[in-house]
This record gives sequence, C-alpha cells and structure tokens, in this order.
Amino acid sequence: MPELVLLRHGQSQWNLENRFTGWVDVDLSAKGEEEARRSGELLKAAGLQFDQAHTSVLTRAIRTLWLALPASGQAWIPTEKAWRLNERHYGALTGLNKAETAERHGEQQVRIWRRSYDVPPPPLQPGGEYDFAADRRYRGVVPPATESLKTTLERVLPYWTSAIAPRLAAGQCVLIVAHGNSLRAIVKHLYGVPDAEIPGVEIPTGNPLSIELDAQLRPVRGRYLDEARASPLPELNPA
Repeated sequence: MPELVLLRHGQSQWNLENRFTGWVDVDLSAKGEEEARRSGELLKAAGLQFDQAHTSVLTRAIRTLWLALPASGQAWIPTEKAWRLNERHYGALTGLNKAETAERHGEQQVRIWRRSYDVPPPPLQPGGEYDFAADRRYRGVVPPATESLKTTLERVLPYWTSAIAPRLAAGQCVLIVAHGNSLRAIVKHLYGVPDAEIPGVEIPTGNPLSIELDAQLRPVRGRYLDEARASPLPELNPA
C-alpha cells in the first residue's frame, strides 16, 4: 500500500517575525531547526522508510529536509527539488507584517487574502525588492505576481501528476517537505475538500502527516505523528 508523508517546514525567521513570506527565501529559525530534527525522529520512531523525497526550491523547506532525513536515518534517499512546490505567492503583501497589515486593511480583508480559496492578494508590482523574475531558480518560468490557494493548486498539480503520483502508484513511500499552502493544496486534492471548507484546514509546522493511500491514490488513513500538535484532518469527500 503506498504511503505519502507531508511535512511543513519548521518555523522560519519570518514566521517568527509574523511576516508574509511566500517566495522570499528566508531560513529556518533556531526553533525551526529543532522542529525539523524532531520531525526526523518522529519518522524514525514510526518506522517509515522512504523511496524518494521531494521539496521546493526554498531554503526553509530544503534545510528541513536536510535536517529531518539524517535524524530518520535516511539521508541517502533520492531527492528532487521543484519550484512548483513553493509556498503560495503573497503578491503585494510579501514582506509585510501580518498584524500591521490587518490594522491597515482590516482583519476580515486580510483573512480573506490569507485563507480564502480563490481570492488572491493584490499583485506584486514588477521591479521591486521581491520581484523574482531574475532569480535563476525560475529560469524559463514566468513567476506569478500573486496567487490564491486555487492557483497554487493549479501549479502544484502538474508536478504531482508527473513526478509524485507515479511513484505512489508503484507502491512506494514518498516524503514531501514543502509549505503550508502547497501542502494544503495537496490535501485539498487528495481529500476532495470543498472550496468553502479548505480555509479551515491547518498544516502545523514540523509535524509529519502520514497518509496511507489505496490503489486509486485516495486516502485510507491519515495521522499526524505528533498527536499533541495535530490539526483535525478533513473528511474524505467522494470525487
């Protein structure tokens, strides 16, 4: 039976500073490094043995993977990095303090930008500090100016279909270390979460979510390995 483990990176420096991060390449905080190592220990204790790992091209996810795999005794497994697993692009909110943004625009409006399924924040203007067009990680790619969770899912799905689903269909165990919204997008896809319910789905940092799948890659059983820090899993909705 194939098994998928989703792991949100440990706390980043901008998580600590309460800033909208998105595609900005910030590193882990000291707490985030510890969360990453603890994740690996949880994976080892659960006896999970991976065939392959996938992560984004952002340092906080990559370093979480680098810290978790040795702690699980599996530093050697093949890994792939893909920009399609990046965090959601927060557009013009990128770099802003979340509390200050809520004071300026209102908590309700900021919640809509942060948590709704298909309402993106205002777009990022080109040529600014957080314009990623010249970043060589995205050579041949036109970076988005903003994203909703819906458009995040739309750019994650091609990678899921081409690089991850075939491994799972072959009965392998796959680890994805990514970000809150790219992982929420995968959870929405797997569980068939309705658009109106996805804002309530949380993915905690540094807590592996193990999902057993059937032959059609539909969830049979899911559990967070650290039960004390677990978030509720969505109900499975038939396709």
